[in-house]
Amino acid sequence: MIGQVSDSELELMKIIWAEGGKALYARIMDALAETGNHWQKNTVITLLSRLVEKGLLKTNKIGRRNEYTAIVTEADYQAAQTKTLLDKLYEGNAKGLVSTLIQREMLTATDYEDLKKFWEGGGEDR
Repeated sequence: MIGQVSDSELELMKIIWAEGGKALYARIMDALAETGNHWQKNTVITLLSRLVEKGLLKTNKIGRRNEYTAIVTEADYQAAQTKTLLDKLYEGNAKGLVSTLIQREMLTATDYEDLKKFWEGGGEDR
């Protein structure tokens, strides 16, 4: 089971996933700066260490530099979190979730049509 991560940890995971699943510490810091996040070095190192402890990342030493590799794909993380949400709020009832999305207009008519095509086509465009 893939555990929950904090918003800050997720921010780091998104950077690593966007880099193809691997990123050097320096690249992570650059990506944070590009998005206006100027976190302290110790904060980032602590968050990356937590992600390693939680089993989402592994660390490789390349000379004196650290490279972080995602053990969990973004799709697998999303699926696990969606399942957790579904179980927690809807007792595993996906229809209840979809009904809420439609009723609260979080799912547009275009989204619905795209999902219908996806469903009818066997789901190959994920």
